[in-house]
Amino acid sequence: MRTTRPDLATPAARSAFRRALLAWYRRSRRILPWRATCDPYAVWVSEIMLQQTRVETVVPYYERFLAVFPDVYRLAAADEQHVLERWAGLGYYRRARLLHRAARQIVAERDGVLPSRAADWQALPGIGRYTAGAIASITTGEVVPAVDGNVQRVLARLLRITAPVNHPATEARLWDHAAALVAPRTPGDFNQALMELGARVCTPRGPHCGDCPVRRWCAATISGVSDALPVKTGRTRVRPVRAAAAAIRGRAGLLLVQRPAEGLLAGLWTLPTVELADGADAVTMLSAGLATQLGCCVPVSGAVGVVTHQFTHRHLTLEVYAARWPVGGRLARARVPARWVDPAAPDGPLATVDRKILALVCAQESLTTTTERVV
Repeated sequence: MRTTRPDLATPAARSAFRRALLAWYRRSRRILPWRATCDPYAVWVSEIMLQQTRVETVVPYYERFLAVFPDVYRLAAADEQHVLERWAGLGYYRRARLLHRAARQIVAERDGVLPSRAADWQALPGIGRYTAGAIASITTGEVVPAVDGNVQRVLARLLRITAPVNHPATEARLWDHAAALVAPRTPGDFNQALMELGARVCTPRGPHCGDCPVRRWCAATISGVSDALPVKTGRTRVRPVRAAAAAIRGRAGLLLVQRPAEGLLAGLWTLPTVELADGADAVTMLSAGLATQLGCCVPVSGAVGVVTHQFTHRHLTLEVYAARWPVGGRLARARVPARWVDPAAPDGPLATVDRKILALVCAQESLTTTTERVV
């Protein structure tokens, strides 16, 4: 096994590293819709969608979103609820709100002219250093690094960095190394090549070191410690959450309420829901919560079923109960925005977890109807 490697601190080694990586990228890169354009608006939308979301999940959302909002003017002019509807199912809805807010800021303050430099991109809502660097390097060729989770992992192994990569000092060190490595003539391709390498070869577990185009420069591969890097500390524990929701039927359909403007899934529509305390009786707490939210007593009956959903830092177990809107009840008394929808074809922005709930409700109602017909 080799015990030495070319020093990436020298210009010659950096140049050879870049050539090897870029040759691999141009030969092996995935064909993705946002790679077929240098339009800064389209690249910006793709980068926001790709935050914490897998590429294969993003592609159809990206194409549908651009079909409805093809430019910054159309996005800025849209109602936020319309934007959320087109984002529904992609998750992390704060991204959509900040994208919309930034579009309005660009139109209001820059006459619709998108930034060309990373520093100006980073001044907009929802755009951090990585996203700004990625957009500027890809669309205008600014020679700036872009360090996301994939690049962080590649650099930690390449340089055999054993300090926790989520510590500020180590993060700063990684950005410095990335800035020194970025290709001066093709910074956009180079940054995407590092990301692609991390996504497809230098993976979190079981990295494919034998297939790596830059393994001759990788200190972790040479030392046989690729699987042990990068090091992270202080991972956030996933918190279990138990809640109950009411599937309230009325003459006009199924009742949905709007979540608060801030917090998890802010502004989206859902069944009236309450979080349950440990050991609490679900029906008792749900009934009290419905009275508070809707301003009237809504009788809760039998259980419909249970829906589970995994968020980033919490695991939700949601118990769904049937309920009937009371005769004489007035929706105008509700303390939260509420409306009736057809559960089989609801309009308005719904999160993935809420689509699961409506699917459960529709399936249960279909089963009940079928059973009644048989009897």
